[in-house]
Amino acid sequence: MKIVADDRIPFLRGVFEPFARVTYLPGKQISPADIVDADALIVRTRTRCDRALLQGSAVRFVATATIGFDHISVNDLQDLGIEWSNAPGCNAVSVKNYIASALAAMDMPLAGKTMGIVGVGHVGSRVAKAAEAFGMNVLLNDPPRAEKEGTAGFVPLDEVLAKSDIVTLHVPLESGGKYPTVNLADREFFRKMRSGAWFFNSCRGEAVDRNAFLCAAAAGKLGGALMDVWPGEPDMGQELIDAVRFGTPHIAGYSADGKANGTSAAVRYIAGKLGISELLNWKAAGIPDSVFSKDIDLAGVTSVDAALRSAVLHAYDIRRDAEALRNDPGAFEALRGSYWVRREFSAYTVHNAPAQAEKALRMLDFNIG
Repeated sequence: MKIVADDRIPFLRGVFEPFARVTYLPGKQISPADIVDADALIVRTRTRCDRALLQGSAVRFVATATIGFDHISVNDLQDLGIEWSNAPGCNAVSVKNYIASALAAMDMPLAGKTMGIVGVGHVGSRVAKAAEAFGMNVLLNDPPRAEKEGTAGFVPLDEVLAKSDIVTLHVPLESGGKYPTVNLADREFFRKMRSGAWFFNSCRGEAVDRNAFLCAAAAGKLGGALMDVWPGEPDMGQELIDAVRFGTPHIAGYSADGKANGTSAAVRYIAGKLGISELLNWKAAGIPDSVFSKDIDLAGVTSVDAALRSAVLHAYDIRRDAEALRNDPGAFEALRGSYWVRREFSAYTVHNAPAQAEKALRMLDFNIG
């Protein structure tokens, strides 16, 4: 058996080698010639899996070690008889931590403010918990879920935009169908937002109309913005970077834990399809330790807000990633490729936390020592 894999998928090397011939290649450079005799393909978002790549190959199975799958042409794979899988929820906690870090880094009180979450799946539902930990009210918008489950607990998009102090997108990328999300954040979207509200996007760059966002930012409509995913990335342009407060190189889901989850899901899927019973329950091991101390001492901190901000920014300070991109926008792909070891909050233990902050810290997945 032969497997071709993106050479930047962590924890993967050596896993399939006892059972198959494995070739590792840069994701963007995987070509039809590379996979002509491959049985399976393991990718990330940088490999476009469509008819142009796969037609005429021996590939029967494709696994992407990512939650998103808009780089996979589902219709093309179906026509070619190729089965595929993604890793839903693999980095949801990582994105939750990312949004929590942005909240902790904002120079504004959060208790009593309102966050509007557009898209309440694996990621959005966890982001809601992060907002609630900071004492925020939450408005949920998810038309497909509301249609399936009933409208209780969900509100219309117009209401989210009118009432929220922060609007954050967590939608899949859909170009058609009943609920398209390409250019969801268009001129009308920004016009309907409360003046001075913040806008976050950490799902897909194409969910935002670039010109509409730039016009809203230039007009002073927004209190600030966060973007981890960008229209036209990695060549999004300096104007777009200058228009956001926090801009990062598509790394919201890049915790070491999230990467391990994605790789584990991809390995188990391909193992099942190729009949490698030894790997059916495989789980990535040896996740590196955080570059920061796993013990967080909050002695002397008295307020819930200060405790949350201190703990979160110790574990992950979004401002470091934002500064790195702002200093060198051309290094977008390099910053992703050589990303530092970021552990999720569950890898940290908080000591001497004020008693009234313990519940909120646990909501953010910290351990209490």
